[in-house]
Amino acid sequence: MSSALVGRLIRLSAVRNGPSSPLSTSDVSGRANRTAVTTSTGAILPRPKQTRFGLVRIALVVLPFLYVGTQISKNFAALLEEHDIFVPEDDDDDD
Repeated sequence: MSSALVGRLIRLSAVRNGPSSPLSTSDVSGRANRTAVTTSTGAILPRPKQTRFGLVRIALVVLPFLYVGTQISKNFAALLEEHDIFVPEDDDDDD
């Protein structure tokens, strides 16, 4: 009975403290990085999760915010020029 309790406590501490097996390590960015293909008994590990449509998701997030940022910058530049806070000088360097 006590050996089962000790085993359960060891598993709980391993879950709380993070993976310590060679099957799962983490790189600098904190993402899980699996280097093994089989377990120590020879069983093949399941396929890792794969993020589908990665570039499409990035584009769907980046492009709207890029557009909104461009519009804010354009409107703020027009506001500064309207109040004569920042007016570009007309340099005639056609000499």
